[in-house]
Amino acid sequence: MARSKIRALIFDIGRVLIRVDVGRAMHELGPGVKLSPAELWAAIEKDPSWKDWQEGRISARDYHQRLTNRLGSSLPFEKFADAWNLALDPTPLQDTSLFEGLSKRYKLALLSNTDPIHVAHMEPRYEFFRFFPTRVYSCAVGMAKPDPLIYREALRACGAQAGQAVYVDDVPAYVEAAKSLGMVGVVYQSPEQLRTDLKGAGVEW
Repeated sequence: MARSKIRALIFDIGRVLIRVDVGRAMHELGPGVKLSPAELWAAIEKDPSWKDWQEGRISARDYHQRLTNRLGSSLPFEKFADAWNLALDPTPLQDTSLFEGLSKRYKLALLSNTDPIHVAHMEPRYEFFRFFPTRVYSCAVGMAKPDPLIYREALRACGAQAGQAVYVDDVPAYVEAAKSLGMVGVVYQSPEQLRTDLKGAGVEW
């Protein structure tokens, strides 16, 4: 793809910009629940309200109430939120200078399957957010990857056509969904590989 065509760079957050350790959160969510951290996470992902939670059809407090009732936990909401956010490592994966450089040439956007508790925690704590004026969260737009509509929403918000955008995610299936729409896809593996693949896609900074 010609370098002049790239207008937007769209990034996933978890395991691309922020390290995620679900086990750490599960340890704190677990008191009173007769499940191992791995079993607890599996139960959360399989819970009937999980999709509604990720796509914004249930409030944070209602989700807490439903989940703790189902699991038999007595954890109050504030402690639940604190424990939930322990999954997010405070040290970002990428050097902020990368986004400072990219932001001078491209529209930068975030596209993430996430929830309102994590959003409220992340935005004020990670410096790189200031370089991403466009933020498309599943819980805010009512749809989640790999639904094509959420990628189209990100493109619309960036003012870019699919062929003018690069999408970066650690989940190959989500990258394939972006590529099926005509976007350039990068499967994230490491900071060094990310820079190499961005350059290969014609991105400069």
